[in-house]
Amino acid sequence: MAVTYRDSLVAFSLRPIFGIEYFINANESAFHRWGGAELFGYISKNFGAYTSLRDNHENVTMTDPEYFNQRIGAPVKGSQKGGVDYSEARGGAMISWNWGAVGVVKDQLVWGNNYYGSNILSGKTPSFGQIKLEIKPARWFEFNYIHGWLVSDVTDSSRSYWDGDTYREVMHSKYIAANMFTFIPWKHLNISLGNSIIYSDIGVQAAYLVPFLFYKSVDHTLNSTNNYAGQNSQMFLDISSRNIRHLHLYFSFFVDEFSIGRVTNSKEHNFLSYKGGFRLSNWPLKDLSLTTELTYTLPMTYQHRISTTTFESNSYNLGHYMRDNSMDFYMVVTYKPIRGLRIDLSYNYAKHGNNYIYGEYTPPDEAPILKDITWQKSIIGLKGKYEFINNAYVFLGVFISDIKGHDVDGITAEEYLMMFSPEMYWGNTTTVNLGFNIGF
Repeated sequence: MAVTYRDSLVAFSLRPIFGIEYFINANESAFHRWGGAELFGYISKNFGAYTSLRDNHENVTMTDPEYFNQRIGAPVKGSQKGGVDYSEARGGAMISWNWGAVGVVKDQLVWGNNYYGSNILSGKTPSFGQIKLEIKPARWFEFNYIHGWLVSDVTDSSRSYWDGDTYREVMHSKYIAANMFTFIPWKHLNISLGNSIIYSDIGVQAAYLVPFLFYKSVDHTLNSTNNYAGQNSQMFLDISSRNIRHLHLYFSFFVDEFSIGRVTNSKEHNFLSYKGGFRLSNWPLKDLSLTTELTYTLPMTYQHRISTTTFESNSYNLGHYMRDNSMDFYMVVTYKPIRGLRIDLSYNYAKHGNNYIYGEYTPPDEAPILKDITWQKSIIGLKGKYEFINNAYVFLGVFISDIKGHDVDGITAEEYLMMFSPEMYWGNTTTVNLGFNIGF
């Protein structure tokens, strides 16, 4: 379902995007509708570009920076009567050669092996503009780098102003630089090491445009040892192995702040997130797979004391969807009996602990891991998806869920539910989800 053109120099494809999905349970009914188009093409062998536009409407707000769900973020602030509208434009232009590519894109970014939400860069934020570099100069080595322009959602009062009766609110600039070095010591084993930095208030810094640097050390050079004047740096490790036939093993490790002294001190801990999992495919039956994944994140891992350098864009966390002080377990059995049909039987259990604020508590004495559970969910789901023609799908799912809050730290269970979940999913309920979509 596309308009395509190809000659000796140019090739492109224009495709429509349209879809609608309904959610129905005893609490409420809701729908999400979207439509638009996408275009991608090439000029010669070395230049490629793409663009897409989706216009969205939700009659009930299901997408919010605070919600613990897997929906892609959107620049929607709060609920409105009759629902919310938002649009998402993505695109980019890349120049490529036989061992690499470089370009400018506006898109989501996912780093870290996962099947149910990465804990490094999850891609859950609204898309943002970025310079992108990808190289693979040798069989045993790959390298990825981005420099991105994030959205801080923090007002810069010194640059905001009145123009007649209109107040022009200007936001602080906010940027990310990140790299990932991937080593392949032997076939099917990838070991990736990387680091990133969120920075603000200094304009685009030339040092962060150098792809191969360790950015925490750069920050020490620029800001001496003053943590309050410095930026927000992170490190990460990702290991992926497909060396055992039918089995994919993976592990991700995210570090926001690390001290060797904390490793040997039982009264302190670093700010860490772990993810581990496996997928067993085509065994014992062909077209059958089992996936199991566990994510465990310590308190305050994704937080920062300076509001302009938080690990966020558009107020959405760049990392795992459950954020800090949380645990998430996911398991799914997938069967593909015929071409185009996928059936998933899944189970997801997640819980979130106290909402400690970075800088106000000292872990773990004042901020123990998952001491009190403020919010938790348990969901069993059965979903089928069928591609009835190329790039067009219908889907139907039934989900039995139990989502509840608890009275903790002077905040009521209902307030935690309101904070972290759309109201239609509160309590013990069975939700039917059905719809169709054309395009990705």
